[in-house]
Amino acid sequence: MLTVKPFRLGVVEGFFGKSWTWEARQQYAQFLSGNGFTTYLYAPKNDDCFRKEWAKPLPSEHRESLARLALLYREAGIEFGIGLSPFELYLDFSSKGQDALVNKLEEINDINPDTLCILFDDMQGAVPNLADQQLRIMDFVTRHSKARQYIFCPTYYSDDPVLEKHFGKPPENYLEDLGNHLDSRIDIFWTGPRVFSEEFPEEHMLKLSEKLSRKPLLWDNYPVNDSEQLVDRLHLSAFKNRSQSLKKLAQGHISNPMNQASLSQLPLYTLSKIYSDMDVNTDMLLEEACRVLCPDKLATLLIEDWPLFEEQGLAALSDREKADLVTRYTPYQEHPMVQELFDWLRGEYSFDPKCLT
Repeated sequence: MLTVKPFRLGVVEGFFGKSWTWEARQQYAQFLSGNGFTTYLYAPKNDDCFRKEWAKPLPSEHRESLARLALLYREAGIEFGIGLSPFELYLDFSSKGQDALVNKLEEINDINPDTLCILFDDMQGAVPNLADQQLRIMDFVTRHSKARQYIFCPTYYSDDPVLEKHFGKPPENYLEDLGNHLDSRIDIFWTGPRVFSEEFPEEHMLKLSEKLSRKPLLWDNYPVNDSEQLVDRLHLSAFKNRSQSLKKLAQGHISNPMNQASLSQLPLYTLSKIYSDMDVNTDMLLEEACRVLCPDKLATLLIEDWPLFEEQGLAALSDREKADLVTRYTPYQEHPMVQELFDWLRGEYSFDPKCLT
C-alpha cells in the first residue's frame, strides 16, 4: 500500500553570508511549532564542516550544539534535518572518499537528525554519468546513515540558465535519470523556473513531476537576501503568487529565509497563513504579522518603514536617514528584530562572493 507523505512546510537555513546564532536557531523551534510549520533544515552555506571541508572531523562543541538543537526541535514536534554537501565527491568516489563519507555519516548519526539532505548544488555539473555517480553516493548514504528520511538536491535544481553559466551544461536526461532510479521515498529539491522564482506555475510543476517521477519538494528562495543584488534589502513583504494549490503539486514548501533570523519571521508568518487560511487577504498579511509578532508601537514603525527597507535598500539610504532610523527605533533596541535592523544599518551583512547565483 502506497503511503502518502504529509506536506512539509518549513525553513532551510541555506543561505550564504552571516549565519544565525545558536540562540536564534533554538528560538525558531517554538516559532515554527506555533505557526503551523513542520520542518527545520540546518544547511548554512558558511559551515564548511558540511561543505567544502566536509571530510574534516566536526569539532566536539559543534557536534554537541547540533545534537542539543536536534533534541529541542524533536521536543517541539518539528522535523530536524541536516544538509551535507560532499563537495564534488562524485569526481572520485573511491575507497578514500567512501571512508571519509562513512566517518562523516557516523558523526551525523551521533547528532541523530530526523532527516539527512544530500546537497549537490554549487558544484560543477558538466560531468559524464553525473546522475549515475550521484545516485551511487546517495545509495551509499542510505546504507550507512540512521536518518529516517532523506532529501536530495540535484546540481541542476532549476531551469534557470544561470546554473549552466556557472556549473556547465547539464548532461542529457539528467533529471529523468535521477527520477527513474532514485528511491521514490526520497524527496528532490527544486527552486522553480528560476533560482529566485516569483511563482510556481502549474504547468511547470506538472512537467517537472513527470521528469522526476515524483512531485518536487520546493526550495523557495524567498525571503532570502544573500545575493549581491539583494544583500542590502530586507525582504519583509508577504509571500506572493503562492497558494494552497501547491499542496497538490509539491511534496512540500521549504523557505530559505534571510540572514536576519528574527526579521525573517515576518514573511514566514505570512506563508503559514497562506497555507492555513483559504480566504486569506495577502495584502494585509504583513501588517497582521507585525501586529502578532511585535509589540504594538514597534509593529506600527515596521508597517510604516518596510518599503524603505525592502524597496529603497541600504545603499540608497543617506547617513542622515540611517541616523534618524536608529533614533526612531532606539526605544525598542532590546527587541531582536531591532538588533538585526541596527546591524543591517551598520553594514554588518556583507555579500559573500561564494554566492554565485
